[in-house]
Amino acid sequence: MEPLLEFGLETTRWLQNTYPQLEEFFQIVSLFGIEEFYLALLPLIYWCLNKQLGKHYAYLFVVAVVLSPLLKHAFRDPRPYWLDSQVGLSVEASYGIPSGHTLLGTTTYFFLAAWIRRRWAWVLAAFMIIIMSLSRIYLGVHFVHDTIAGFLVATLLLITYFVWQRTLAARFSKRIMGFRLMVAIAIPLFFILVYVLILFLIGEPEMNVPWADFIPAAELSALEGVTTGVSTLLGVGIGLIFEGSRVRFLVAGPVWKRALRYVIGMAVMLAIWAGLRAVFPSDPLWLALPLRVLRYLLLALWVTYYAPLLFVRLRLAGAEPDPGINLTL
Repeated sequence: MEPLLEFGLETTRWLQNTYPQLEEFFQIVSLFGIEEFYLALLPLIYWCLNKQLGKHYAYLFVVAVVLSPLLKHAFRDPRPYWLDSQVGLSVEASYGIPSGHTLLGTTTYFFLAAWIRRRWAWVLAAFMIIIMSLSRIYLGVHFVHDTIAGFLVATLLLITYFVWQRTLAARFSKRIMGFRLMVAIAIPLFFILVYVLILFLIGEPEMNVPWADFIPAAELSALEGVTTGVSTLLGVGIGLIFEGSRVRFLVAGPVWKRALRYVIGMAVMLAIWAGLRAVFPSDPLWLALPLRVLRYLLLALWVTYYAPLLFVRLRLAGAEPDPGINLTL
């Protein structure tokens, strides 16, 4: 066994044997990294708290959602409990590196801390990232290097975002709508091309390994993850552009209006996310993947465009006046 994998296994064994009382705590911590948590958090920020923060966070977060399964598939590394079932206090279908919980958590907490610009926010962000990473190591679903990789990928993503904000964002926002839509479509297509190239280069998975039984599910999970990410990214990009041009809703308003927005918006969102998942088949794959694209595309368009449009029409949110300019290619 590789020294890095052995070190990760020994770290997990030591944590579990030394602090057995922390299992329930770390199970709860890991819940803050699952899809349902972010599905609740992102609309709350965008619809009810701070629209600009929500817009920037939404796009950045979904890029991280694309990167996680794409890199997992590229590296095809195992998880600790795939090598030693006794350390598995939780289960995951996907490959190991990078840790998605750490990648998404670092992206979320450091981005929010940078927006808040308070020392306590940075301290809290660092604490959340550390305990999130520890929870994944403790539960036997990630090696130490998986969490470090997730942190590094998120950090590079955040640096790229802030460089974009300082150098190109202002000019991009002044471009005509048609150009911005073209970019919003081109970015998901770019990720698809990168993913296809990766699959071509890595070829078929090596089945002569101790964790071979986990590989089929991991391959499928990576494919579904990238499909989910790029379709959501496409919907978020298009939805944010149309909202900024045609709706321009305002978050400001009494608490009861904000709360009602959230309740109505989440009800429809859950109908799309959970309802269509229950209706759409998971097999055969040639049908399941296009339906997954449709499901997450509709979900993203609802959150970013149609929900704000409904809020304005129901008078649950105000709207900025029409600037009177509507240029498209």
